[in-house]
Amino acid sequence: MSSKLRMAISGCGKVGHVHAKALQQIDECTLVAVQSRNPGRAKDFAAQYGAKAYDTVEEMIVKEKIDALVICTPHPEHKGPAIAALNAGAHVLVEKPLAITLADCDAMIDAAAKNNKKLAVVSQRRFFPSSLRMKQAIMDEKIGRPSLATVLMLGWRSEEYYKSDPWRGSWEKEGGGILVNQAPHQLDLVQWFMNDELEELYGVCKNINHPYIEVEDTAVAIVKFKKGGLANIVVSNSQKPGIYAKVHVHGSNGASVGVQTDGGSMFIAGVPSAVEPAKNDIWTIPGEENLLGQWEKEDNDFFNSIDPIGYYLRLQDRDFILSILKDREPMITGREGRKTVEIFNAIYTSTKENKPVRWPL
Repeated sequence: MSSKLRMAISGCGKVGHVHAKALQQIDECTLVAVQSRNPGRAKDFAAQYGAKAYDTVEEMIVKEKIDALVICTPHPEHKGPAIAALNAGAHVLVEKPLAITLADCDAMIDAAAKNNKKLAVVSQRRFFPSSLRMKQAIMDEKIGRPSLATVLMLGWRSEEYYKSDPWRGSWEKEGGGILVNQAPHQLDLVQWFMNDELEELYGVCKNINHPYIEVEDTAVAIVKFKKGGLANIVVSNSQKPGIYAKVHVHGSNGASVGVQTDGGSMFIAGVPSAVEPAKNDIWTIPGEENLLGQWEKEDNDFFNSIDPIGYYLRLQDRDFILSILKDREPMITGREGRKTVEIFNAIYTSTKENKPVRWPL
């Protein structure tokens, strides 16, 4: 393998463009091909980035000798191109979530193992300085044992948002609502911070004020971890006009650490909006309480010097590329991505059966 990977993208929607721009700024790769079931869209996308357009993943991987594929299709359609690419000899990075069902996750993980290829999942909020700072403090046992976590994400998605793409808002084409689209980042972070296996979950989903979609706009859950930790999850697309998302972890020694991963104005698909930098919004580790102001200034200055959407996605894309070149694990593996799918499937199952769900699922 050369020191410059030959990369391709499957799925030519909004997030596909973000990845294409990111890949063009990474020295260790070249974007050479794109694939879509819509030939016209693939041709236009390819022309924009100096790549070749294909109708099928298999043909693209073989003809262009693709080393790695980034999958940006709608959520229920991740499995097909992933397995096709893995079987054809390419490594695969999948936009979140890894899949909608655990069966699809397992099929993708098995295909990667069988073909000795990397399978990774996008969760770029792990790369935020505030998230990494929080993870390091937990790993250094500065809060003792992670004992209680809270996830709170409140925001709004309008009818125009759901009309912006034909796949949004349906079980068949999107696979779910806030749990599969907006919340996976925070679901990933909470299990990563708690650093433990889940044991039991009780959850409830509702559609509060979006009668024009089939899926949930709100979900809550109580989670028990095997080592005794607890978590509370509250996520909603039914609150306006702003948006913010927070993950806090409280330790056995009474100290707390937290990150606000998202903040800003109401989200409108395809329209630039005021986005706030991620920040540590609670930090009560003895002797470090006064660092919040310093970190907020440092993170804010850095945030204002970059394109935050492209920058952190580029960090994850490059981590995946380097995992291939250096033959190491990517930061978020397929098995890590499966944990998020476990959580939202457990909430759906618990809602349907009106009882707690136990692991393993």
